[in-house]
This record gives sequence, C-alpha cells and structure tokens, in this order.
Amino acid sequence: MYDFLETNSLYIVMLIVLIIWVGIFGYLRSLDNKIKKIENSGK
Repeated sequence: MYDFLETNSLYIVMLIVLIIWVGIFGYLRSLDNKIKKIENSGK
C-alpha cells in the first residue's frame, strides 16, 4: 500500500484537489439558487 502511495502521490494530490474544487463549485451553485429564490420571492 505504501509503495502505491509513493509512486502515485501526484495523482492522489490532483484527485483530492479536484474533489475540493467540485465541492466548492457545487456549494456556490446551491448558494446561487438560494439567492435567486429569495430575490424572486421579494418581487
């Protein structure tokens, strides 16, 4: 297991960064939908 982590450490870091970016994008998307809902209810 340690050999796998040692040889593929760059790919593991890239995968973690990708997961973080997808999470941030999803959070901002849901936040945008909530803000639009609030704006439309005020009209």
